[in-house]
Amino acid sequence: MTGFGRAEAADETRKLTVEIKSVNNRYLDFNIRMPKSMSSLETRIRDVLKEYMTRGKVDVFITDEEQAGRASSLRYNEAMAAAYVRYMRQMAEKFGLDPSIRVSDVASAPDVFTLSEEGADAEELWRSLEPVIREAADAFRRSRTREGERLKDDLLGKLAELKELAEEVKRHEPEILTAYRERLEETLAGILADRSIDETRIAAECVVYADKICTDEECVRLLSHIRQMTDDLTNGGAVGRKLDFLAQEMNREANTTLSKAGDIVTADIGIAMKTVIEKLREQIQNIE
Repeated sequence: MTGFGRAEAADETRKLTVEIKSVNNRYLDFNIRMPKSMSSLETRIRDVLKEYMTRGKVDVFITDEEQAGRASSLRYNEAMAAAYVRYMRQMAEKFGLDPSIRVSDVASAPDVFTLSEEGADAEELWRSLEPVIREAADAFRRSRTREGERLKDDLLGKLAELKELAEEVKRHEPEILTAYRERLEETLAGILADRSIDETRIAAECVVYADKICTDEECVRLLSHIRQMTDDLTNGGAVGRKLDFLAQEMNREANTTLSKAGDIVTADIGIAMKTVIEKLREQIQNIE
């Protein structure tokens, strides 16, 4: 399910900003982008976020802007600088390049100089960061809730349509059997001419045919799944995976109904049911 949340907090030394956004995904997948100084807090950040969401591909952006008066120190990595110089000389010798190396060449290489916050304490940083993460996650959850209400209304409408189709199959079944008996009697009357028709044999044949086309069990199970899905949507909560399973079972019943279709009307209804179920399955992927 898509969603977005943002929060920020600032004091005299730092300004923390957290943005959370997500797109649909069957599982919970975090992509957290944050300053290196916060890398030790990643597990805590994930644990907090899991309290607010269970599905989705979630992107989290955390920025830490330095404010005036915040003490920082410049660190020089001599071993890293020596490695750069050594490899630069090797390259110059191998490729016949100018061997002269300027200080600026080495100083501009990554990780030779790093700027770090003096006295940075993980616990102190977490005390500042956690409330901002929770505020952004609350906004994110409210955004998802609003979308969830829209999705629920759409799904309930599709379930009502599917229920009507299933009940139409049940109502139509006696008509199929009556039509089959009439066709059978007409055919036998033409074959037997003046001879009498064996009503018992016709009745037995109709029973066999009725058993082949009977979709009562499929309709009962399908209606049961529809009721269960309706209840789950109405009750709320993280029901996405359960709804996904129910949609698969609905599709199974619709396939069996379609395979048993003894006339064009039932076949058309079966196709219509599969179309609605497919729309349900696509939309359910957006549900947490």
